[in-house]
Amino acid sequence: MKKVDKLDLKILQIISVDARVPFKDVAEVCGVSRAAIHQRVQRLTEAGIITGSGYNVNPKHIGYSTCTYVGITLERGSMYKEVAAQLLKIPEIVECHFTTGNYTMLVKLYSRDNEHLMTLLNNTIQEIKGVISTETLISLEQSFTRQVPIIVNASDDEPDMKAAREFADSRREPHVVDDPDDGEVAPQPKRRGRRKKEE
Repeated sequence: MKKVDKLDLKILQIISVDARVPFKDVAEVCGVSRAAIHQRVQRLTEAGIITGSGYNVNPKHIGYSTCTYVGITLERGSMYKEVAAQLLKIPEIVECHFTTGNYTMLVKLYSRDNEHLMTLLNNTIQEIKGVISTETLISLEQSFTRQVPIIVNASDDEPDMKAAREFADSRREPHVVDDPDDGEVAPQPKRRGRRKKEE
């Protein structure tokens, strides 16, 4: 894994809370040129340290009213790569994890309504070879989402690092997904709990 230096950490502190901040502002806080910031961000992206950039779209406002986590139990744990490849083909699934605990895999998906959710579960996910059962957990409300904090060692807590942290804090706004004042609650499916595939 490629290591990051102090300048990288300063840059990451800022752009991780606001990807739209102009590079000239980042350069001013970090005390380097705008070209240097551009080169660093490009290098961090190529190294896989920065894994994406862009705008987060609120699924609710484009017709996806229900967020669901689905625990998937496989016939054998060794099948997870093949199953993950099939799950990748389902565009409504936005996250997929190979897990410990009660499930072999855990996925996060968005559906338009209960009928759409049932179709995804019964006609798509449960039809994948190796899937023996699923269990759904409906998210009634996502309060916030945010990036992990950038960890800085105590020895690195220098004035220039402090300036980067303070600038980042001034732009930090947790991304609130649902408007608590709109009175809308995601509908719950009629059937909840473990679902076993029929032979």
